Amino acid sequence: MNEQGTVSASVVSGGNRERGIDRVLTLFAYLNGRGRPVRVADLPKALGAPRSTIYEIVRVLTEAGMLEVSGDDNRVYFGRAMYLYGINYFRDNELIRRGSSEVEALSKMTGETSELCVLNRNRQAIIHTHPGSRPMRISSEVGSQFPIPWTASGRLLLSHMTPAEIRDLIEPEDLVLPDRRVVDIEGFIVECLAARGKSIVITRGLINSFSQCLAVPILGMHGEVQATICFVLPIDVTDEQRAVLQEHLIASGRKLSMHE
Repeated sequence: MNEQGTVSASVVSGGNRERGIDRVLTLFAYLNGRGRPVRVADLPKALGAPRSTIYEIVRVLTEAGMLEVSGDDNRVYFGRAMYLYGINYFRDNELIRRGSSEVEALSKMTGETSELCVLNRNRQAIIHTHPGSRPMRISSEVGSQFPIPWTASGRLLLSHMTPAEIRDLIEPEDLVLPDRRVVDIEGFIVECLAARGKSIVITRGLINSFSQCLAVPILGMHGEVQATICFVLPIDVTDEQRAVLQEHLIASGRKLSMHE
């Protein structure tokens, strides 16, 4: 990799630059999906690529600081350069910066777990989260990604799409909930279309039987849903408590939105 961060031709098998870049992106997506270091020796099989090619990609990216290899079994994961790139993204992206601050303030004010979520390809990704103050907290880590049909945020994030676009985006396995129930794709599409223009979407008992999610859209200049801010609550929150929390959440979404 050169000083501008371009993958060198040495990592490209058979002189095919596009295929080499695709493999780099596939490697990054795989590591991100795993969420932890992976043995270098396991990568060729996992990625369906020649061992020599994968080893060369790992070597070049490690020298560039984008990957780090550690441990007696040579486990590889993202390196410090990726962290620095992320810091720059956070610093320059107003939505992420303001949204993260709002998540912190909302959680501290209400005592509930709050999250900022975006669409990352065919996954809902948690950009920032702050745990609530309940003894039994429900929360996920920053960087966690979930199948879109599992969440209230997912329905808002797809609300601008056509039925055909939603069908193309959702993989069959994404419709299978953690308890093995299967979400009906046609019903899910109806829920996504119904979320268009809504101030809040609520789902209950999807990821587990003891939580619910309240999600509010964060709108861009043209009214498109750029992100969501949400609460993850126990299922047994009273109607009165939920009504108050909804008001706070909707106010935060409007505060962060660029479109009224």
